[in-house]
Amino acid sequence: MKTLYFDCFAGISGDMTLGALVDAGADARVLTERLTLLGVEGYEISFEKVDRSGISATRALVRLTKKEKKHRHLSHIEKIIGDSRLNDSVKGRALKIFRRLGEAEARVHDVPVERIHFHEVGAVDAIVDVVGACICFELLGVERFNASALHVGSGTVEIEHGRFPVPPPAVAELLKGAPVYATDIVGELVTPTGAAILTTVCEEFGPMPRMSIGATGYGAGGREYKNFPNVLRVLIGESDKAGETPPGVSAQVDEELLMVETNVDDVSPQVLGYLLEKALEGGALDCFHTPVQMKKSRPGVLVSILCRPSDAGAMRELLFAETPTLGVRTYAVTRRALEREAVTVETEFGTIAVKVARREGRAVGATPEYEDCRAAARAHNVPLRVVQEAARAAFRRVEP
Repeated sequence: MKTLYFDCFAGISGDMTLGALVDAGADARVLTERLTLLGVEGYEISFEKVDRSGISATRALVRLTKKEKKHRHLSHIEKIIGDSRLNDSVKGRALKIFRRLGEAEARVHDVPVERIHFHEVGAVDAIVDVVGACICFELLGVERFNASALHVGSGTVEIEHGRFPVPPPAVAELLKGAPVYATDIVGELVTPTGAAILTTVCEEFGPMPRMSIGATGYGAGGREYKNFPNVLRVLIGESDKAGETPPGVSAQVDEELLMVETNVDDVSPQVLGYLLEKALEGGALDCFHTPVQMKKSRPGVLVSILCRPSDAGAMRELLFAETPTLGVRTYAVTRRALEREAVTVETEFGTIAVKVARREGRAVGATPEYEDCRAAARAHNVPLRVVQEAARAAFRRVEP
């Protein structure tokens, strides 16, 4: 199944989406020709290669060639798309995107969706971005859509109704149910148009599904940051039907995670132990202590917490709350994990759960669950290692 994965480490906007899809192989000439079927005039579209912190990306540019309406109601946009000569699949998807956007705005302002009028997203360039993206999805033959957690940015943004915090109200409404996170990058990284496209087409949010990558594309945002590539990355390839990993199995994928760290030299071991317990309870994927030599030759401890981007804020607050540290470091790491599966086996000591690690479907490790083995060893008054070996032997009988 042809699958498209949106990697939103720098957020998403309509023009970034269009640029990334062209960069991934959608024919810009064919796209431009098909956009004429929309029946909208007063714009020119072009694509150019730009550099974003060392990454070559495609910038989609829609230039208005005549004065544009100040705003449009949803019904106006639906009429433009509905009356166009585009095929039904492109029309249908574009209409769903704008309807979703209209419903989000209606909830924010507590008015009927028919009364909603769009400002920035009602302009010709936004209509071209949305419809153009739908045309590209068809040109690329995409059947399934997935996305990462969304980096929304931070600070405030000036919109029609004033200055609002990032993400602004409509974007926050659109992203309900999707995983999001913020860092120290200042600016609005997820726009209403980008959020509407993504949340309309995507089936799942999270790590990349198991897939064979055939193409990648980078769509450039308008702003440039120092040492931060303001691009949307898309990865396109073949995945299993339904993208399914069997129930209980975690696919081998590269995950973009964050490491949250601090050095301390004046914390008791009891507090450090409690801190790690709290981190794991709060969603940390791993955490550990490392002895380090600090300034003035004092021995200290490096506290490291591995977590998903959406949990980084909570982990930083935990370190500030439970230790006297004055500063916390956060940096990105990539983790590749083997496929994991939880199975149960029957032994003479009862049912024992076993964690199985697989590579390309083949079992490369099997670890009996400690708590199950501990309970069975106590119940039968036998050594723990005897129960563990019985569980391993039972697994080998099931899967040599």
